[in-house]
Amino acid sequence: MSKIDLIDNGWVDLVFEGRNKEYGAYKLRKNTGSRNVYSIIIMVILAAAIGLIVGVNAIIEANSKEEISADVELSQIAKKEVKVEKKAPVKIEEAKPVEKVKSSVKFVPPVIKKDSEVKPDEELKSQDDLNKTKTAIGSFDVKGNDDAAGEVLKAKEVIAQPEPPKEEVAKVFDVVEQMPSYPGGQSALFEYLNKSIKYPVVAEENGIQGRVIVSFIVERDGSITDVKVVKSVDSSLDKEAKRVVQSMPRWIPGKQNGSAVRVKYTLPVTFRLQ
Repeated sequence: MSKIDLIDNGWVDLVFEGRNKEYGAYKLRKNTGSRNVYSIIIMVILAAAIGLIVGVNAIIEANSKEEISADVELSQIAKKEVKVEKKAPVKIEEAKPVEKVKSSVKFVPPVIKKDSEVKPDEELKSQDDLNKTKTAIGSFDVKGNDDAAGEVLKAKEVIAQPEPPKEEVAKVFDVVEQMPSYPGGQSALFEYLNKSIKYPVVAEENGIQGRVIVSFIVERDGSITDVKVVKSVDSSLDKEAKRVVQSMPRWIPGKQNGSAVRVKYTLPVTFRLQ
């Protein structure tokens, strides 16, 4: 297959050999190469122009987008509230009035001490020195600020406050002349226990029974305090025994030498299944 040369016009002479070359077709064919070259150049120029226009438009659009984003950021920044921290008001302290004090010389009372133990400011001044001085005699060596209208600086005496009396905890007796008793006697106490005890369901279901020994203190007013289980049988029975003892009414307090005292008392609480 022969190659087509768009510029070479040799084929025109072969086609029009022996023919009328003055005819317009010969000239038209003869200039075909130059027209092709011009056409190619024009197409290249047009393509370059189009590419240049497209590139410039792309650059313009990119710059416009950057400007728009910058405007958006600036508008967002402008919308943000600027927080202004309020500073606390400065407190101006009122100037305290200056106390008017006279100059004074410290009076040292005579005390017998070793020379090595006497401080320079505690040396005893002679009567002649005291008579010669024009300053006042006081409790301290003071350089005053107003000798005319001022006052001699005096030592302030601090009076020690007495310590508050400590509350004495009353002694707890184990045995006294008159032991505390339940109102109505032992029979009333047993009746109270029988009516007040509620047998724990868990202990009843498991067949648990026995005697819980509880200790407590009968106070001087007959109230019951410091309830403790001395001998345990079961946690449920122990809890019920403590509840019943704590709920007892006031007892008749014990007495020693005619005065009501605190007495420790031990009470057995029996739990028995029917």
